[in-house]
Amino acid sequence: MSNESTGRRPRATAKFRFLSVLGAGLFALLIASLPSPASAHGSTTLPGARTYLCYLDLQENSGTQMPSNPACAAAVQQSGTGPLYNWFAVLDSNGGGRTTGYIPDGTLCSGGNRGPFDFSAYNAVRSDWPTTHLSSGANIELQHSNWAHHPGQFNVYITKSGWSPNQPLGWGDLEQISSVTNPPQRGGVGTDGGHYYWNVQLPNRSGQHIIFVHWIRSDSQENFYSCSDVVFDGGNGQVTFGDETLSAEEVAAAYEADAAEVSHASHASHAGHATEARTSAVASVSTQAVSLVRAVGSDLAGFLS
Repeated sequence: MSNESTGRRPRATAKFRFLSVLGAGLFALLIASLPSPASAHGSTTLPGARTYLCYLDLQENSGTQMPSNPACAAAVQQSGTGPLYNWFAVLDSNGGGRTTGYIPDGTLCSGGNRGPFDFSAYNAVRSDWPTTHLSSGANIELQHSNWAHHPGQFNVYITKSGWSPNQPLGWGDLEQISSVTNPPQRGGVGTDGGHYYWNVQLPNRSGQHIIFVHWIRSDSQENFYSCSDVVFDGGNGQVTFGDETLSAEEVAAAYEADAAEVSHASHASHAGHATEARTSAVASVSTQAVSLVRAVGSDLAGFLS
């Protein structure tokens, strides 16, 4: 008996079409969740930026995918873990060195919310972000990750005396304390621990403050932004994540251990950065894909029977 007479071919064709649509839908969901190939080149690691230290906290709690620090946890609850796996990507591809009047007050820590990832949660006004302990008036070596090397200028700002962490960060709250062009690098470009470095003379301060770093590329309009929470209490680089305080050496060791565990070898080149970003996005979207499959599972089973 022919397939035409039994109607099996049309049903098989319908099955094929349905599976094709379903497959295309899942593929579209996956692709929509992947980051764009925008550049992702670096963030301040000493004193650690919010995104960098929250990433370390996330890695220490990889089993739950929820940082222990309350501010980091709130940010993950708002925007997921994707931004933290791309902690070095607080950027604006068209920044062009612009500051006041371009990046709105209250959005400095996310670079004005114009990048490929949602860092808006890292603008939150709160006093419990991971904090680096420093000494007033000290001369420190500032380090900035160099996931990819580009010529440019780094402008360093700090909040003025009297600033409170209970208010949004605006341009009027900052004073510039350092500027350097094409600083030296230590470690390989695009490798774990590789960074630009230069000395910064800190002003006299007390209590909690923010150090804001603005990287202005000279070979494109792309800019990068970092907010580092610090407290001036006589410290020398220790970091408090919440209930736990680690020495600067312990923080560096924690990052190296976590980096080895998650195999960042793909970061050896600029293309590698995009690969790692996409890998983390694939992992984060897998739960959504499974949920979608389960949601249509019963209908699909009936359709294919």
